[in-house]
This record gives sequence, structure tokens and C-alpha cells, in this order.
Amino acid sequence: MSGTIDFEPVIAPDGTADEGEPVERLPLAAPARPVPQVAIPRIRLAPHGRAARARPILPPEPALFRWLAARFAPGEATLWIGSRAAVEPILELLYAGSARARGRVSLLEGANRFHPYRVGELGRSLGVDATETVARIRLARAFTAYQMVALVDGWATEARRHPPTLLVAHDLPTLFTADEVPDDERAALLRHVARTLRALTDRVRVPLLVTLDPGGLDKFPGLADEGPRWCDLLTIARGPGTVRLRALRDDARLACVPRPRGQHGIEEFGGGSAEEVIAWDVPPRPTARRSRSG
Repeated sequence: MSGTIDFEPVIAPDGTADEGEPVERLPLAAPARPVPQVAIPRIRLAPHGRAARARPILPPEPALFRWLAARFAPGEATLWIGSRAAVEPILELLYAGSARARGRVSLLEGANRFHPYRVGELGRSLGVDATETVARIRLARAFTAYQMVALVDGWATEARRHPPTLLVAHDLPTLFTADEVPDDERAALLRHVARTLRALTDRVRVPLLVTLDPGGLDKFPGLADEGPRWCDLLTIARGPGTVRLRALRDDARLACVPRPRGQHGIEEFGGGSAEEVIAWDVPPRPTARRSRSG
């Protein structure tokens, strides 16, 4: 399946990578080449005690889910930074894992890159019906910056009507780079969005995931200083042979590598059907398209 991760993590026998970093690995078919490093921007993480830890939003298996779930906290934001090719496959696994844990995702999509069939198939690989996996995601897409501002303004009301276990803000600044948004207005709108996200997490008190491309924090004025309290920041980099994740709070590092040729796993799916999810408060449209084998 194009665009999805075709591996699942396991703990290395010695628990470390070559650099002495904790990792979760699979055998490599060939030596992995270096992966581009993503610089970690400076943000101020909220102090944490036991009371601040998030209740589980993902199942305990595979091990990748345990690693990710530890980096969320209620009422706080977790930031993922990386290229779309690196972030989106992990994000799709997160959606499927949330369904496996019987969670509900409230997703605000700024780049129109949600793929319901891929998410449904990943859910099926984890033992969840594809239709149920997608039905556990409430999605709103914006196609202009001004629509995005309106959706963010209404997000708290939406979350109270349909309580989620996880909020996801995917690539929100993308639409603000359009020519229709004057330069002097762009920064003011994004600062308003950042403050509204802070109010949202204060009121809804569930974890918020914010995804940005490399350099995206610079394109989102106000997010670092006026936005939500930060639980953690992850950088995600993908290169030939591996995907590497690094968490700022404890400098924990994780490496995922592909299976040897011929080894089967989570990318293998059966038949079935899925529903397409569309904007909040609009009934889903059943489709005749059937999911295909991975």
C-alpha cells in the first residue's frame, strides 16, 4: 500500500541501537543509510507529575503504541515535526491504534490529506472492522484559512457534543500561506488560532496532537508562546531503510526499520468496505469502493 508504513516495531535483543539509544527494531534486509536529522525547536514543556499523565489512548501492543502513548497528557499538546512522508504513516497508525483502544479522535485537517481507506485497512490489521475504525474519527476539513479559523473557534463546542479521547490538528498553517491571505493578516490569524487551541485544551482536558512540517513552528506565530501547554515534542525523520523518532522531554529515541523481503505483517489485509468521513455534523457517505489487499 503506497504511503503506509510496512513494518511494526519490536524491541531489539539488547535494547539499544548502535549509538546506545533505546530503540524498537526489526531486522534489516540491507544496511540502512543515514536518515536526515530534524532540528528540535525550543519550546517550554509543562512540568509533569503523576497526576498529569494521560490515561491510555492506545493499546499496549505493538510496542510503538506504548512509546507514543507515554508522550500525551490531558489538557496539553504534543507536537510532531517532520516531513509528510515521515509523519503521516505514523499518524495513520495512531488513528488505527486509537480505534483498537476504543478511543475517539476529533480531527481538524488543514492539508486535506486524510485517507480513510488506508486508515480502515490498518484498523482491520489490528482486529477492528474497517468501518468502525473510520467511524471513530470525526473529521472537519478546511479549504481556506478563514474556514480554518471558524473551525478552530467551534472546536470546543464540537468536542463537548461528541467527547473525544484525542484531538488532532494536522497541518493547520498550510492554508494560511495562500495568496488570498494578506501578509499583515496572516500572523494575526495564526496567533488567534494558537490562543484558541490553548482555550480548547483548558476546557476539554484531553490530549491534543499538533503536526507540522520541518520549519512549521516558524510559520505558526504564537503557537510556542501563546498556544497550549506542551507535553512533549517529537521529531520524525524518514530515510531509506528507517524511520527515527526523538522525544524532547526525556530525549528518548526510537528507530523503525523494514522487514526482510517476504516477511508478512500489518500491511496484509483482507476484503471489506469502509465509509468516507466528511465534515462535522454531516452524515457519512457510504461508498461502493471495497478495500483492497495490501
